[in-house]
Amino acid sequence: MALTHNVWAFVFGIMGNIISFVVFLAPVPTFVRICKKKSTEGFQSLPYVSALFSAMLWIYYAMQKDGSGFLLITINAVGLVIETIYIVLFVTYANKKTRISTLKVLGVLNFLGFAAIVLVCELLTKGSTREKVLGGICVGFSVSVFAAPLSIMRVVVRTRSVEFMPFSLSLFLTISAVTWLFYGLAIKDFYVALPNVLGAFLGAVQMILYIIFKYYKTPVAQKTDKSKAVSDHSIDIAKLTTVIPGPISDSAVHQPPVIHNVPETQIQVTEVKSQKIADPKDQINKDVENQSQV
Repeated sequence: MALTHNVWAFVFGIMGNIISFVVFLAPVPTFVRICKKKSTEGFQSLPYVSALFSAMLWIYYAMQKDGSGFLLITINAVGLVIETIYIVLFVTYANKKTRISTLKVLGVLNFLGFAAIVLVCELLTKGSTREKVLGGICVGFSVSVFAAPLSIMRVVVRTRSVEFMPFSLSLFLTISAVTWLFYGLAIKDFYVALPNVLGAFLGAVQMILYIIFKYYKTPVAQKTDKSKAVSDHSIDIAKLTTVIPGPISDSAVHQPPVIHNVPETQIQVTEVKSQKIADPKDQINKDVENQSQV
């Protein structure tokens, strides 16, 4: 039974490493854009600082375990390097205010915060107690990170748009959470499994919301599309019919152009053309008047 658990732990651990590596690379297009424009624009540094802190915590936690945390160390070590590169690029291209705020958060959370956790655990706890304390800290921080997409889901529901919630990222986050959940169950580690239950649940909710608001037309959306179609149809009809002039404002009145040395024949031709273009109703009225005069 133990061998079976170890085999499944190895399988899910390798799968978790691969999928988590793909998730770590998800922000690459964002940083390609930042490097090209040499500006961080409206992007925030907190997700990358938080991911770096999470990787540091899980590496420290995995080091307390007897060999079973090796696959946790490998992926989080890779994540630590990748997130560090992201933060360096962000600080390089950020404006002065954003750079200072990023360095402050980095110093408080990743240096002072992590140093305080290490000192407390090393000085005040030992053995299994240290593992439990670190595990509780990792679970608490992971839950807060997994809860971050709640704000994005709220935006999706409010705007009925999935523009800011890519399906591919939600899918990979869900698969990653499910994989690490089974890894935690295989090694019987409650602290690894628990936060990934929430991660898998929130990931599934994100994908359901994406399908609803991407492919399902709500009554509001249908009404908007219908009114838009009527508006477009009205515009097309207006293009085909005669434009009826409205009241002429003073600013729209222009003096007629002055005619200089225009040949009499050209004036006669113009009068003939204007008579041909005249309204048929006016012509009928003139004929009636002529007949009454006769």
